[in-house]
Amino acid sequence: MSGAPAEPRRVRPPGHRVEPRAAGAPRPAAPGASGSTVVAAVYAPAAALACWSLGRTLWDGLAEPGIALAFGVLITVGELVGRGPAPAAGCARVPGAREGAPLAAAGALAYALLGEAGGRPTTHGVTQTVAVVLAAGLVGIVPQLARGQGPVLDPLARRVLTTGFAATCFQPLYNTGTLGSWVASGPVYPFFLIGLLALTALCDAVLVAALARARTGWPYGPLLRDELRALPGIGSAICATGVVISLATAVAGLWALPVFCLPLLLTQFAFRRFAAVRATYRQTIASLARSTEIAGYTPHGHARRVAALSRAVGRELGLNTPDLDVLEYAALMHDIGQLSLLDPVPDGATAPLPPAEQRRIALLGGAVVRQTGVPAEVAVIVERQADPYREQPVTARIVRTVNAYDDLSGESAGPGGPLRALEQLRLSTARDHEPRVVEALARVLACGGRAV
Repeated sequence: MSGAPAEPRRVRPPGHRVEPRAAGAPRPAAPGASGSTVVAAVYAPAAALACWSLGRTLWDGLAEPGIALAFGVLITVGELVGRGPAPAAGCARVPGAREGAPLAAAGALAYALLGEAGGRPTTHGVTQTVAVVLAAGLVGIVPQLARGQGPVLDPLARRVLTTGFAATCFQPLYNTGTLGSWVASGPVYPFFLIGLLALTALCDAVLVAALARARTGWPYGPLLRDELRALPGIGSAICATGVVISLATAVAGLWALPVFCLPLLLTQFAFRRFAAVRATYRQTIASLARSTEIAGYTPHGHARRVAALSRAVGRELGLNTPDLDVLEYAALMHDIGQLSLLDPVPDGATAPLPPAEQRRIALLGGAVVRQTGVPAEVAVIVERQADPYREQPVTARIVRTVNAYDDLSGESAGPGGPLRALEQLRLSTARDHEPRVVEALARVLACGGRAV
């Protein structure tokens, strides 16, 4: 299931050869000039704001260096403990885990919204806020650079822009007294901070989706929906912690930093455990799917190839992350019903079998899937593989088409097999395959088989 998550690798399904694009095939929406333009549109203002803030801070000097150092250390520690190793290719991002360093994000936002510390007004302003966040972020990404993780500058550019936005909306109003005359004190002030942070989080979600679109070529709409769905999770915890740290520091001073950061840190560890459980869960399903290969019913790597391509086609069609997870699980286990056959069918292709036999295999496969504890939607997709495609949900249509493509383009197909398989699928759109799914598969294959 998405700081932003590590950039996914473009993988090529085993045994697949990329053929020249067929005449008339639509060009893929892959990262190119437009993607570079989007990245430059994010990096340019971030770099300009960073340079201006650093220069102005060096020229004017550091205001309240003790407070700046405390928040700088907090942000650095948040970056160091928040950014783990990049997830394995093919693993979905956990919903709610869109921010890889929540403690650092909360600390940066708290510093941007800091008006007082221990009852004394602060004077650090917008430029020093950005400068401290930038310096702490640069120190925090050193381990990522050493591991070769990338693109590590995307989260930093977003952090600079969103922190600068929050500080620009708050610091001038607070320092001039305008904010006090508007909301005075009392219960209205925290709600003002929460509203400002909610707007900041929304801007960050737009930036995350735009950078992901530029890096991967995936449709922007589903990416933005995934980010917005993730905001009530760890995003709300970040905003709440940022507000609490800001308000508590104004009263109790810097002692509030370690006290009020602990809940968010525990939440972060809980999300990591959840991600580890999901990864183990997926590995268990993948191991179960290999039973048909070990028994000789399907070719080696067939389930893995179908799952990778199905997820890529689903992403191309605009499915959201939960639907992509269900699609991947169903693609991994779509052939599990073949274990009921006395003798394997050639190459594991069930299309030549009588419709009644195909239906029986699909129903048995769904019954097995229901015993594994996966969501019920996965079993439905497996059970409906033998139905007419017009009666299937879109996820079942994707698995059906990708499975047929892998059967038709196997090693026995010889040179040009993938291209001939795609053409055969196009000729079968009147009865067996949805044209929209076939064309999405063609776009994915033209890009080398993007997987998520």
